[in-house]
Amino acid sequence: MRKLAIPAVALAFMLMAQAPAPTCHHCSASYIPKSELDAYLARAIQQRIIDQQVRSVDVGKSQVGIGIVHRGKTGTGTAETETVAEHEQISEVYYILDGSATLATGPDLVDPKKRPDTLKTVREQNGPGYNARSIEHPVTTELKAGDMMVIPAGTGHWFTRIDDHITYVMVRIDPDKVVPTKNETQSLEDLKNGYKR
Repeated sequence: MRKLAIPAVALAFMLMAQAPAPTCHHCSASYIPKSELDAYLARAIQQRIIDQQVRSVDVGKSQVGIGIVHRGKTGTGTAETETVAEHEQISEVYYILDGSATLATGPDLVDPKKRPDTLKTVREQNGPGYNARSIEHPVTTELKAGDMMVIPAGTGHWFTRIDDHITYVMVRIDPDKVVPTKNETQSLEDLKNGYKR
């Protein structure tokens, strides 16, 4: 009986040592009301702003950013909408709210050029990476309202066609915490003070 008790106690201690622990201790949940998202979207449409970071929240081992993106029809001459983007450290998840487009994705960039560290998008939204002329052997996806798209860090992505517009919520996964956090107060201040390019 005694021989069985010792392994059982050792097993219990091993199981307790392996029990999962929270990766974010005493962290608060973050609520983003629709009214706040709507305010960013209205500003995007009015001022022709493509991408805005609504929040960036520290969740322990990573940071999660929430952005709102509104892109107009391709062929309007806006360089940001007509070149490949690639982010070295931040992955992105799109949830399409409205509109439709063709998205090309792939890791093999043609003529990549490092994005300047001074860009607002690099500093505050999606971190360091590259722009490129195109993607070799891309996978193309037709996106419409209700669809989702996951773009891992290091994967080029490029809207080759936007019919009229496309609007989506973007979730950015930032495990290296390369962009600053942005809380509710900072978000509301940003909306009040106006967009600075």
